[in-house]
Amino acid sequence: MKISEASQASGVSARSLRHYEDEGLIVPGRCGNGYRDYCQSTIDRVLVIRSLLESGLPVRLIREALPRLADGPDAGTDRSCAEFLHEVRSYRDRLAARIAVLSAQRAALDAYLREARRTGR
Repeated sequence: MKISEASQASGVSARSLRHYEDEGLIVPGRCGNGYRDYCQSTIDRVLVIRSLLESGLPVRLIREALPRLADGPDAGTDRSCAEFLHEVRSYRDRLAARIAVLSAQRAALDAYLREARRTGR
């Protein structure tokens, strides 16, 4: 299917599909005229990519995860799987630290606004 059809089938913009290709996340086929040709397995992969991006994983980690997801749970070595899970946990922990900072900032702003209302500012 052409990129417009793939976009409609996956719910991902044509621009995003090109970006995924640029990042090495997908490799669509090519027609004789050079147009991209998307098969159902590529659309399925796009749906996985979209899900992983929505979960907050960076493209770098998604690129590492995709071969394991495509090949099944027994495809990677225990070591590479453990390293990947370590990176995902590290990313999650950094995200939690950022959330804590943002929550503290929000609390400070809430306190400021409560004080401003109390004093009539």
